Order: sequence, then C-alpha cells, then structure tokens
Amino acid sequence: MMTRRRLFLVTAAILVACLGELSLGTRVRATAAELPSRLTDQEFWKLTSDLSEPNGFFRSDNLLSNEIWFQYVVPELTRTAKSGRVYMGVGPEQNFTYIVAVAPQMAFIVDVRRGNLDLHLMYKALFELSADRAEFVSRLFSKPRPDGLGPKSTAAELFAAYANSDTTETLYKENLKAIQDRLVTTHGFALSPDDLQGIEYVYHAFYSFGPRLQYSSTGSVGGFNQPTYADLMRATDADGQARAYLATEESFAFLKDLETRNMLVPLVGNFAGPRAIRAVGQYLKERDATVSAFYLSNVEQYLRQDGIWRDFCGNVATLPLDEASTFIRAVRGGRYGQGFGLNSDLGAMAAEVKGCVSSPPADR
Repeated sequence: MMTRRRLFLVTAAILVACLGELSLGTRVRATAAELPSRLTDQEFWKLTSDLSEPNGFFRSDNLLSNEIWFQYVVPELTRTAKSGRVYMGVGPEQNFTYIVAVAPQMAFIVDVRRGNLDLHLMYKALFELSADRAEFVSRLFSKPRPDGLGPKSTAAELFAAYANSDTTETLYKENLKAIQDRLVTTHGFALSPDDLQGIEYVYHAFYSFGPRLQYSSTGSVGGFNQPTYADLMRATDADGQARAYLATEESFAFLKDLETRNMLVPLVGNFAGPRAIRAVGQYLKERDATVSAFYLSNVEQYLRQDGIWRDFCGNVATLPLDEASTFIRAVRGGRYGQGFGLNSDLGAMAAEVKGCVSSPPADR
C-alpha cells in the first residue's frame, strides 16, 4: 500500500509534469504566427505580388455580377460558415456582400485576370476615400451627392436619388486623380503603367454607364435581362431582406475598415494554376487560420470544359478547411432563385475535395 508521503510525492510529480506541459503549450501558442490585425502597405503589396500568377484571359471584363439571385444563399451561409476566419472569392462586387455576411478577419480575391485586381484596387481607394455609402456611390459613378441621403437610407432610396443626379466629367477627373494618389502616393504601391491604365479603364466604365452598368456594358459578351448595378444593390434574399453590401451603413463600414487595414488582398491566379491558391493556403496554415467561405461564381464550368477541374480540386485540398468551410457557387437551376439564369448554391468544401490529389499542377 502506498504511504501518504509517497502518494504526496507522486502527486506532486504529476502536477509538475502537467504544469510543464501546460507551460510548453502556452509558449508554443504564444510563438505561433497568427493572422495580423492589419497589413502594412509593404506587406499588402508583397502578398499581392508574391502570391499572384501571370495575367490570364477571360472572355469578359466582368466589371459586375450578372447573378441577380446571389443573396438567396446568404441566410444559410451565415448559419454554416464561421465568422472571424478567412474569405476567398473571385470576380467583382458580389464578394463584398458575401464578405459582410461571413465577417472574416481577412479576405483574398483570386481571379485569372489582372483587370480584376485593378478593379479591386479602384474599390479599395474608393472605400478608403468615402465617409459613408452616399459619398461612396457619388465617387463610384462620378455624380454629385443629392440632398436628403443619410445613414438610414435604403439601397433603393440611395440609387433612386442618384438616378436623377447628372454624371460630370469634372468629378470623374477629380476622383480618378484621388484614386491614383491614394494608391501610389498614400500607400506607395508600385503600380505599373498597365495597372494605372487598367484602373482608368475600369473607372471610366463606371463613369460612362453609371448605375445602369451591366455585365455586358463594355461589349465583350452579350446577354439578355442582365441586372444593372442598381438592380443588384436593390435586390434581396428570398424573404425580402436586403443584404447587398450597400444595403446598410454598418455593412459599408465593415468593408471600409477591412480595406483601410489592407486586409482584403486581390491576387491574379488561375483556379487550376500552380501557385495562387496554394500560396494562400500556405500563408494561412503558417498562421493557424481557416477558410470560412470560397465564392466560385461559375468558374468550375470553364474548368471542366478545359479538363482541369481536378487541378483546381487539388489546389483547394491544400487550404486549411474544416466542416464549416463553405463553397458559394453560381449554377444553372439550383435550390435557390427562380429557376432561370445563374442561381447561387452552397457546398461543403472539405467533403467535396477530400479525394483530390494535392500535388501541384503544371504551369499553365
């Protein structure tokens, strides 16, 4: 039978060992890298440059979404995906609505075209320059701010007011200079002449077409019944709740803060390419971060047509995922929407890519 003294010594030894393990675990966690609360300008530009792939091709400029039912998945998305993680996406402004829904700590937008990176740099500058939604819309479309707009104005009221506000070339030139100055002078980003030209091209389209801008406005792709920018911002979910990123002042403020802290990082990358998605995955794993949601639009359609979807699947398999990580995709048909056009749907990321080989694809 163990004496009281021996029992005391054994218990003390176990306690010391446990405290030692606890202390070690605390030290390991303390030294592990975490997602930053903000990126310096140099860190932001280094990520954008180092994680990107060469410029690629897509058949349209894709200056705005053509998915009118894109908000229908948001209620389920907010129940499935976890906030405070990392959002990934592709394409233009619909990302902002999904970002507001999942409230990430950081976001990466990965698109095959450098033109999309230029588009998001334009947005970054405009978010930072604008105090509220009304000023943002004024700058986005080069229109004087109408009277009577305030923090409680709905998106419908916002865009109705700007429908009667004339676009002016003077505002366009002033705002373009402010955008360029914000990016080059304030942030010190090493924008190439092509980037500066690309930002000017994008911003001129918003100036030319205003809130009536459509997916095919720049003439690269035709289509019928495409929503305008105003339509997308006035849209709602299936229950009539407005969830677009310009629906509330709170949503705008969340995005403005994310952009101001340099925590929305645009990249150039092919979904089936050898670097961009995998580099994001490595960056996140080194910081013990997890992907909350990945908006795909209908890119998978083109990947399958080109026979490279498995490369994309292998890339996603390298991301840090769990059972809550959620794909957001645009599909024909689907559970949501009205049964025509592109409708949004959700998928479980970890389960869908479980069997995919994670070896890197060849350069393309």
